[in-house]
Amino acid sequence: MASIKLQGDTSGELTISAPAVAGTNTITLPASTGTIVTTSDSSTITQGMLASNVAGTGPTFRAYMSANLTLPTSVQTKVPLATQQWDTNNNFDHVTNYRFTPTVEGYYAFTGAAFGSVATTARFGISVYKNGGPASWEFSSGVTSDGGGSVVVSTILYANGSSDYFELYLLQNQGSNATIVNNSANTWFSGSLIRSA
Repeated sequence: MASIKLQGDTSGELTISAPAVAGTNTITLPASTGTIVTTSDSSTITQGMLASNVAGTGPTFRAYMSANLTLPTSVQTKVPLATQQWDTNNNFDHVTNYRFTPTVEGYYAFTGAAFGSVATTARFGISVYKNGGPASWEFSSGVTSDGGGSVVVSTILYANGSSDYFELYLLQNQGSNATIVNNSANTWFSGSLIRSA
C-alpha cells in the first residue's frame, strides 16, 4: 500500500495511505479552511452539516403528567406535562407552558395519548395544537363499560425552527369533570424531527 508522509513543523507526522485495491479514487478538499471530522473525533456534527433529507441529531422529546388532571366538560384543556423523560435539545418547556418549540426547521412526528375516567356515553378527544390552534385531532367513538377510555393522536407537522410551538390538548363531553391519569404509560406527548426542511 503506497503512502505519503507529511512531517509536522516541530513534531508529529501525518500518513495518507491509498487502499490496496484496484481502481482510481479521488479525495477532493474544499477551497476553504476547516477541520475534517473522523470516526474517533469528539467534535459535534450539527444538523446544518447534513444533507437536507437527513434527520441526524435533530430534537426529540417525551413528557408526561406528574399529577392527575381534572378535565372539565366541553372545554379544550392543555395537558400539563411536567415530567420529562428526555429532551435532547432543551426545546420542551415542562415548567410553564408545557410546549415544544423546536429550534431546527423541518418536519416532526408527534404522538400523544391520554387515559381518562369518561362515561360510556361521552366522547373523548385529543389534539396536537400548533401555535395555539388545533392542527391534528382524534376522537374516541365511546369508551369502555368500566368508565375509562384512551385516545391517541399521531401526526406529522412542519416547524419553522424559530417561533412554531406544539402542545397537547384534551376535550371530553360527558357533562361533568373527568380524571386524566398521570403516568408515563397513560398520558404523554412525544415528538421527533424526521426530516429537515
